[in-house]
Amino acid sequence: MRILWVKAGKLLPLDTGGKIRSYNLLRQLRARHDVTLLSYYPGARDAAYETEIRSAFPGAITAAISPARDTPARNALHYAVRLPLGAPYAVSKFTASHVRRLVRDILSDAYCDVAVCDFLSASLNFPSGAAVPCVLFQHNVESLLWKRQARHEPNLLKRLLFQLEAVKMDRYERATVARFDHVIAVSQHDHDVMTSMIPADRMTIVPTGVDLARYKAAGSQPADTYNVVFLGSMDWEANVDGAEYFCLEIWPRVLARVPSARFQIVGRNPAPRVRRLASESVEVTGTVPSVLPFLAGAAVIAVPLRIGGGTRLKMFEGMAAGRATVSTSVGAEGLDVVGGRDLILADRPDAFADALVTLLTDPARRDALGAAGARRAAQYDWSAVIGRFEDALARACDSRAGSELAVAGAPA
Repeated sequence: MRILWVKAGKLLPLDTGGKIRSYNLLRQLRARHDVTLLSYYPGARDAAYETEIRSAFPGAITAAISPARDTPARNALHYAVRLPLGAPYAVSKFTASHVRRLVRDILSDAYCDVAVCDFLSASLNFPSGAAVPCVLFQHNVESLLWKRQARHEPNLLKRLLFQLEAVKMDRYERATVARFDHVIAVSQHDHDVMTSMIPADRMTIVPTGVDLARYKAAGSQPADTYNVVFLGSMDWEANVDGAEYFCLEIWPRVLARVPSARFQIVGRNPAPRVRRLASESVEVTGTVPSVLPFLAGAAVIAVPLRIGGGTRLKMFEGMAAGRATVSTSVGAEGLDVVGGRDLILADRPDAFADALVTLLTDPARRDALGAAGARRAAQYDWSAVIGRFEDALARACDSRAGSELAVAGAPA
């Protein structure tokens, strides 16, 4: 197949779960198909990024779409200008007239057999009635994510804005998934939620994968017995809330029973609320060259999320490394895992703390749980996942061809 893949925002560096997922699927597809990546991003033209992305994906098309938004004032102005629009800001900020023209021209020139819209954020750049089938790759059910963010946001003004964006996103997402030929969900949970938006036969589930070779190697190193690690982008609201919730409501209960315990919050661009959590027992690393050393040193992986959608790649990475994991139900949502077998699920602060204390003080239990998680993650190497993605693209092409034949065969 000839595939056009449209990605809003820079794909590199691989510092978010969405980027890691897209990169690995693209890498697998390129080994078997003719793939063209269109990577467009906010800000001034970044020649270094464009060189890097073309090195990873030869023939990639790049475009810068707007002036830099590198200060709070510029961000606020950018949002205010787009506030009256019907589309949510998470979509409108990634929409640009020259990208829309570029996508339209590529699709109208029979340049590809199928196109992939990577995340809902790129969707307004896709024309209605495109000449080739278009597939929406839904890493999250965005409306669900925004509703959860609004529910847990402590700042009143931000909570009101999140509520507004949640309403706009719900309306926009329902209309948008319906206009694509096919939709790819990353979990059964997301699939079930979207059945109220689109018929189930127009959706395919492509589960989260993991680079087994890379993370299994990290697990071969001895861990620090009392080290708990939380991995993720620390400028994302769900992780900010999770880190704060953990440190305020769970961590004091752990320290009271295991005074030697240490907690590492590992991830890029920690928000001020995250940076303020640093203490004698809590380290906020900020951006790191690689998470592998932190996985290697982790006795336990914590996933204390109350907000989120889609699936958490970081959880599978920790499990692939053989590290015991404690998560909330939201944190494990959508992954093929069973609480008590592959990891421990705990939604109350006291239960989460009890699980951590048990694993920190019982090496045999910790090792057994880590081994069980590793066995589960081993089933989801990216090379095993890619076939489902290819099937979804083929279904979109077959569906479009079938529709055209039906129209052609209809009586005049």
